[in-house]
Amino acid sequence: MAKAKKTKAKEKSIITETSFQFLKNYINNPSPVGFESGGQKLWLDYLKPHVDTTFTDPYGTAVGVINPTEKFKVVIEAHADEISWFVNYITNEGIIYLKRNGGVDHQIAPAKRVLIHGKKGVVKAVFGWPAIHTRMSNGDQKEQNPKVENLFLDCGARTKKEVEALGIHVGSVVTYEEGFDELAHDYYIGRAFDNRIGGYMIAEVARLLKENNKKLPYALYVVNAVQEEIGLRGAEMIARRIKPDIAIITDVTHDTNTPMINKIIEGDVMCGKGPSPAYGPAVHNKLLKIVEDVAEKKKIPLQMRTVSRSTGTDTDSFAYANDGCPSVLISIPLRYMHTTVEMLHKKDIEMTIQLMYETLLTLSPKTNLSYL
Repeated sequence: MAKAKKTKAKEKSIITETSFQFLKNYINNPSPVGFESGGQKLWLDYLKPHVDTTFTDPYGTAVGVINPTEKFKVVIEAHADEISWFVNYITNEGIIYLKRNGGVDHQIAPAKRVLIHGKKGVVKAVFGWPAIHTRMSNGDQKEQNPKVENLFLDCGARTKKEVEALGIHVGSVVTYEEGFDELAHDYYIGRAFDNRIGGYMIAEVARLLKENNKKLPYALYVVNAVQEEIGLRGAEMIARRIKPDIAIITDVTHDTNTPMINKIIEGDVMCGKGPSPAYGPAVHNKLLKIVEDVAEKKKIPLQMRTVSRSTGTDTDSFAYANDGCPSVLISIPLRYMHTTVEMLHKKDIEMTIQLMYETLLTLSPKTNLSYL
């Protein structure tokens, strides 16, 4: 008799049907720098059942707290804001010119569809861009390339009054229309994975702690900060308010296996191969060692990288706040940062969630993080 083939049981995914729906809604919801309230409301609504209390600061950073009466404080943090544009000038012919709001890439803008968030609600528009043969008909056959000063929006209005009648004004914020989608081999794409994926992951850590009935010996602050894209401002404010003893920051980093990225400069990181913690001055060596030990014990692969003077993330604001806060950065690999098709891998999301979750279970007020 032939032996029956043994089938390996499929591992249960950390991402549930409910949390996956939250992820899609969260990515599709606009949260531009300085105007993050819509996304923060979604995030808090999802987080509230998994924490003891919540609050927001005056600029919109949202926080959920577990064990709020404990004196020792640990933070897990991500930033909520996405790059966008501001309406800067409206011509008499109804053409709308823009200014950057964060590090938005002007080269991807031509022919993109956008949403203008005006006083009367959302107005659809496009980045108009002339046909290639008209751009090369200026006599010298030199093609015009996109620049901030020659990019413009067309919302269908043909006078300034028609534009203003739609509720569009100088200062209206503009976001790209593209949202969440799935590709083959467990890749997800969308705008604003930088860094709404971090907000999603820290919320999932809180959910797992609640569902697994884990009792922490400290206060855990789950922080979704605003205004990272224009200088780490939200993290700077909330770090001074909370005064944490330990901070674990999550953000995105470059998948350096994409074309046109130099591994000699950026290191070797690839989607699907695990979280990417960093070495650097703001990263606390002993706290990083704890993360590495947890990863080794739980068989979570890491892709280590280095940063120079700063991490360029909210880690810097927490590390140097108050009297100094031992901080660590755990990034997730991302392709095509600051575009509308940012891409990451489902396995990395799950492994990063697990790494933060397991690290939190090892920490206590007695954790030795002294420098010497």
